[in-house]
Amino acid sequence: MDAKVVTEPAGSDDAGSRRREQRGWYWYDWANSVFQTSVLTVFLGPYLTEIAEAAADAEGYIHPLGIPVRDGSYFAYVISASVLLSVLVMPVVGALADRTGRKKPLLGVFAYTGAAATTGMFFLDGDRYLLGGLLLILANVAYAASIVVYNAYLPQIAEPHERDAVSSRGWAFGYGAGSLVLVANLALFLGHESLGVEEGTAVRICLASAGLWWAVFTLVPLRRLRERPGTVRGARLSLGGGFRQLGQTVRELRRYPLTLMFLLAYLLYNDGVQTVITQASVFGSEELGMEQESLIGAILLVQVLAIFGALGLGRLAERYGAKRTILGSLVAWTGTVAAGYFLPSGEPLWFFVLAAAIGMVLGGTQALSRSLFAQLVPRGKEAEYFSLYEVSDRGTSWLGPLVFGLTYQLTGSYRDAIISLVVFFVLGFVLLLRVPVRRAAAAVGNTDPGRI
Repeated sequence: MDAKVVTEPAGSDDAGSRRREQRGWYWYDWANSVFQTSVLTVFLGPYLTEIAEAAADAEGYIHPLGIPVRDGSYFAYVISASVLLSVLVMPVVGALADRTGRKKPLLGVFAYTGAAATTGMFFLDGDRYLLGGLLLILANVAYAASIVVYNAYLPQIAEPHERDAVSSRGWAFGYGAGSLVLVANLALFLGHESLGVEEGTAVRICLASAGLWWAVFTLVPLRRLRERPGTVRGARLSLGGGFRQLGQTVRELRRYPLTLMFLLAYLLYNDGVQTVITQASVFGSEELGMEQESLIGAILLVQVLAIFGALGLGRLAERYGAKRTILGSLVAWTGTVAAGYFLPSGEPLWFFVLAAAIGMVLGGTQALSRSLFAQLVPRGKEAEYFSLYEVSDRGTSWLGPLVFGLTYQLTGSYRDAIISLVVFFVLGFVLLLRVPVRRAAAAVGNTDPGRI
């Protein structure tokens, strides 16, 4: 017998139930943000680059799968590979989540896969650059899939007028966790000699601790969040069903060209954001000659200021609307990245100034983009559309690191690589400016959330 289509809309019950779920939902930001901060942004880029350098030949090349790769480009290329694989996985995961309603099991599977791969980075030493690349790909793909499911809860646990605030608090919560763990990481890294621990071992402990943190705090949302009926009653988790549902969603998206235009805008400007996040520490260490402790301090500054930035831009969105606030943040991103090209080497103060500017716009740009997109999603299709959102997140996020890596390979200059990212912010601004958000929300059948 064929499964029956569920037509009733998903949603939360009373305000108290919503607040309980919202509080539980914040904890997954708390759990996973340490992977983004300690692993991708701070430690793994410079460390994996060092491992690649140790394995390189006399001309500075390694040969994964027989392909000549400059050691300084390896991390960027691995990020690109992981993102391309994520693009294939995320839409199927989103379709499965909506079709079956089994969001919590899917969240748990991918969260713990990513946490296990991250914990396994403890064994990354010597010249094991292939192991590092494999673990990074596995962890980043699992992280991306879990975020699809996590974001899909936002329209279900928050009313339209609540979403900017709820999304901003989630991002702020995550940056709080990133700040706390970075303080501990910095204490270990700076004090490794007094503790009798080698520098490489201290880095590997920091990487593994991010995986353990991710695993432990994922328990909270798995207990607090509720399951809701899927779009197809009685549907089971199966790849075939996921692909069929994905095909239907892609065909349906053509009926909502304004939602598609927003996705294209987000695809562009968020690529710039993600590439800055993943490549900043490499730029600081290799081009500006900064020590690891200074880099950690700068990233810690970003995390702390991002808490206030997310909450502050959330307040601005209440007054001016999310779209206008995001557009303003993109102007700030453009100026900040352009300024990075002119930073003097050997003077950490200016890198800290740049980090402060990034911190004030980072969290707000991400939080408000998520809540704004939640207004453009049809009910019952949350995970499927957020999978497309994450594809827009990561769909060009392979391109940013690739452009960064290719620019460095061709010019040998990280300054040229960083300035190449400006184009993503400019094009994203132009496209977002052309999106009539209120009309886009009405087109998918959502109620008017007020100021957007």
